[in-house]
Amino acid sequence: MITQDKINELNTLLKDAQPSDIILKAIELNGEAVITTNFRPYEAAILYAVNSVVSNIPVIWCDTGYNTPQTYRHVEQVIKDLALNVFLYVPKQTTAHRDVIMGIPSVDAPEHALFTEQVKLEPFRRAMEAHKPKVWFTNLRQGQTAFRDSIGIFSLSKDGVLKVSPFYYWTDEQLDAYLLEHHLPNEFKYFDPTKALANRECGLHG
Repeated sequence: MITQDKINELNTLLKDAQPSDIILKAIELNGEAVITTNFRPYEAAILYAVNSVVSNIPVIWCDTGYNTPQTYRHVEQVIKDLALNVFLYVPKQTTAHRDVIMGIPSVDAPEHALFTEQVKLEPFRRAMEAHKPKVWFTNLRQGQTAFRDSIGIFSLSKDGVLKVSPFYYWTDEQLDAYLLEHHLPNEFKYFDPTKALANRECGLHG
């Protein structure tokens, strides 16, 4: 397992590096890698960047079942345009069934923890257990949540997987330019049923 000292060294060394160089360094460390995505805004950037360096890399998509029609259409376009190797994971209970039992509980409701477990955490654990990656590419960025402000480009997941965020220091404006340069689509009508606020941590990362 990579040490925290090594992670600190990488974060210092590659703070100003291009995403492609960060991705290459991560793959040098270990090629058993995956990307996770929820196809929220700007996800096409990480999918394009990593897939350009490591073609056919497994792309894990945990679909909560509550995405907007716009997001689902965006998903289909991105998967087709980038020829992504997608592995889809969904909750064990259907959205229709859960809507009858509990609906979408507020973050203060006692049912919220169970809801989050069902629609996000359990499918994610199932995905990671199936793929057993040593490197996990994700599009976390500084400024999204208090926890994410503290991690850097390289960090360790709760289970000791090397988590890599190649666009960690990028702003929305920089990502807009990147998407335009590479002719990549974006979609802002996105809904996460487990988060009441955009800066609330989702449970997968911290």
